[in-house]
Amino acid sequence: MKKYFTILGLFICLGSFAQNKDKQAIQQLLDKQIAAWNTGNIDAFMLGYWENDSLLFMGKNGPTYGYNTTLVNYKKNYPDTAHMGQLAFTITRMQALNTDHYFIIGQFHLKRSIGDAHGNFTLLFRKINGVWKIIADHTS
Repeated sequence: MKKYFTILGLFICLGSFAQNKDKQAIQQLLDKQIAAWNTGNIDAFMLGYWENDSLLFMGKNGPTYGYNTTLVNYKKNYPDTAHMGQLAFTITRMQALNTDHYFIIGQFHLKRSIGDAHGNFTLLFRKINGVWKIIADHTS
């Protein structure tokens, strides 16, 4: 019986370690997005998203699909660094749904010379070929 609990404890520790590695990888991706945004580089910011026609972005105008559509919309809505400003995220929840999916809840803050902006977001991440990518983004 003691051996059973030792093995069970080992599996729990390994699972927790893997989950912490995933959280760190997702946080690093978000940090890279912030850094790219804050240098005015939307193309680098988009590297966090799944480059696929099924990428879902839900904004104030409803859902849109596709990586290219999302990229075009970002560039249209944020045409220069004055509109982009300086981005910061506050993550309020990061939850594993299973080994390949994470659900994130947070807030964004844009400090801009043309007026600050802020709002909330939910992100669905999926591990694709060992790399975490945003597959759905609802920002309001």
